[in-house]
Amino acid sequence: MKNVPNARVLITAVLLLALSSLGLSTASAAGDAAARCSGSAAPAARAAAQPVTVWLAGDSTVANPGSARCPVGWGSQFDALFNADVTVRNQAVGGRSIQTWMYEGNVSGTKGSDGECRLTSNAYSSRWQSMLNASTGMKAGDYLFIQFGINDSSSTCPRHVGPARYRQLMTTMVQAALARGAHPVLLTPVAAITCSGSTATKNRGFVNETFAVGSATRAPVVDLHALSVSLYNSLRFCPHNGDYGSGPVGAFFCNDHTHFETYGAQRIAGLVAGDVRRQNLPLAAYLR
Repeated sequence: MKNVPNARVLITAVLLLALSSLGLSTASAAGDAAARCSGSAAPAARAAAQPVTVWLAGDSTVANPGSARCPVGWGSQFDALFNADVTVRNQAVGGRSIQTWMYEGNVSGTKGSDGECRLTSNAYSSRWQSMLNASTGMKAGDYLFIQFGINDSSSTCPRHVGPARYRQLMTTMVQAALARGAHPVLLTPVAAITCSGSTATKNRGFVNETFAVGSATRAPVVDLHALSVSLYNSLRFCPHNGDYGSGPVGAFFCNDHTHFETYGAQRIAGLVAGDVRRQNLPLAAYLR
């Protein structure tokens, strides 16, 4: 009987030691789990804090406005949709096809035997050269948004671009971005407003060509052509009497059914940002 208390003490000590060990293991496991969660979140937080430049290449429907009230390209309204870590560099220029944008001043007014406008020099435009500059141009983590296909449909030089040439030039731009660690994003051309009765209709070319380049290079494509037509239908722009200077259409478009007032540019920029979010592109983390 004298040994019973000692046995009880021994059993109690063993139980306490086991419980203590279990608690330490549980705490350690919880700590490991928290560390893993913290570790996975930390890189994302750090990535979101990295400054990013979004470069825009396109025509007047993208370009910054001049001194006149109209037109206003959607690219001029894009920066306001992002937080302070994003800088938008809008290099779109009115009246340009993809070829005249890339080879400003070096596209002749005559076609060659292949049906394409002849180049007088292979030298790139200053705007494209500046974007390719290793010090001041596109860098790893940046984005390049490319939207052409409106002026390219011209039958005459220097703006004319055929489908094969369009794909070739857009692919060149995509590859240049990828080579610098930047992310290319392709956009089909934004639609003008044309109606078939009470329905807004599609009216741009080079949509299939843009998707073809996206498929070949694995670059994401924002189908701005389809998105803009859907927006026009949701806003009930059709039927329309041809007066582009008044009413809801006049508040959205310049008096030409093609270019945008500030309000219209804001809505189109919102379509682009919305599709960036829908496609879950990493850039979406910077949207307000």
